Amino acid sequence: MAVKTQFQYTPAVILVPMVMVLLMWTVFYIEVRFGLNLNEYGVYPRTLSGLKGVLFSPFIHGSARHLYNNTFPVIILLSSLFYFYRDISFKVLFWGIILSGLITWGIGRPSYHIGASGLIYVLASFIFFKGIRTRHYRLVALSLAVVFIYGGLLWYIFPLKEEMSWEGHLGGFLSGLLLAMVLKARVPESRKYAWEAEDYDESSDEFMRQFDEDGNFIERAEEDAEEEPPQVRYHYTYKTSEKEKGKED
Repeated sequence: MAVKTQFQYTPAVILVPMVMVLLMWTVFYIEVRFGLNLNEYGVYPRTLSGLKGVLFSPFIHGSARHLYNNTFPVIILLSSLFYFYRDISFKVLFWGIILSGLITWGIGRPSYHIGASGLIYVLASFIFFKGIRTRHYRLVALSLAVVFIYGGLLWYIFPLKEEMSWEGHLGGFLSGLLLAMVLKARVPESRKYAWEAEDYDESSDEFMRQFDEDGNFIERAEEDAEEEPPQVRYHYTYKTSEKEKGKED
C-alpha cells in the first residue's frame, strides 16, 4: 500500500543511532576503565556458549580505531533506515543483528567475532537492494548514494585480511539482501501529471492547443483570443476661479 507521508522525520531517526553508538562507546569505556576484556561475549562459531555473541557482539570492539571506524557508518545508515523505511526499520535492525550473527556463528573461523561491522553490512545491503526493488526515484537515489559512499565495503566480504572477520561481513551482506526481499515496505505514491491520467483529453489542454499534429507552434485562432478590455474615456471640464475672473475684468 502506497502512502504520501512515508518520508517523514521522527525522533527515532536521531534517537536510535545515538543510543546504538552510546552503547558501543559505553561498553568500550567500561573495558578500558576497569581493564576488562569482553571478547568472550562475541560470536564463537559452532559452540553453544558462542551464541550469546549474536546479541552482544555488535557492542564490543577490539580497539578505539575499530570503534571509531564503525561509529559514523552506524549513524548514517541507521538514520537513513529510520527515515526512509520507518514502518519496517525496527524489524530490519532486530532481524539483521540476529541473522548476521547466526550466519557468522555457522560459517566463521574458530575465533571470537566482535564489532558492529556485521550490522553495517546489513544496513548497506538492505538499503541498496530495497531501493532498487521499489524503483521509487528517491529510494533508488539513496541506493546509489550508499554505493558511492560504501561501495568499497563489498571487497571485505571475501577473506582478504586474516585479522578481519569477513564471515561477519558476508553474514551481514546476505542478511540485508534477504530482508530486502522478504520485508515489504510502504512506498509513497509518485506524483501523476494531467497527461498521465487515463481520461486525459489532449484537445481540451490549453497548452497542447498551441501546437499542431506535427508538434509545430501555431498561432491561436482569433475566436480563441481574449477580447480586448473596453477603453475608458475621460472628459475634463476647466472652471476658472474667482481670482482669475477678477483679473480678466
